Amino acid sequence: MKNQEFVVFLFLLISLFLFLSVSDAKTFKRCEFAELLKSKGLDKFGNTHLQDWVCLANYASKFNTKVRGRHKHGHQHNIGIFQISSRRWCATGSKKPNFGCKIKCKALWDDDITDDIECAKKIASGRRGMNHWEGWRKNCKGKDLSRWTKNCKV
Repeated sequence: MKNQEFVVFLFLLISLFLFLSVSDAKTFKRCEFAELLKSKGLDKFGNTHLQDWVCLANYASKFNTKVRGRHKHGHQHNIGIFQISSRRWCATGSKKPNFGCKIKCKALWDDDITDDIECAKKIASGRRGMNHWEGWRKNCKGKDLSRWTKNCKV
């Protein structure tokens, strides 16, 4: 009987570990995400509209905070819900975050997207604006984006 108890204990321990290791990721629903962005002031930020941001996040990460994609420039990555590049905007490893958004990249890889939003605002305020994101240029730019906030409370 002790072996069975140990197996059950081990199974529960592994299950708990797996739950904790993925619990810091979140996949937002479209309207939930739009409402959050509006509450953070992205409904009329600079030359952008709320629909631009929702469209971008859909094509960048499918609204998932834990996405990490390989950047076309070698070892850099695109990180988080907006797929922010580690090349210019955040620091990896033990590097001091003293450029771009002045944050560690791992801060963009959790379910608290406050820092992601602030960094994205900084990127969008630059000379390239939303054109910084290839996903936005290819899928959102110049298109009717009203569907991204349709039926949402925004």
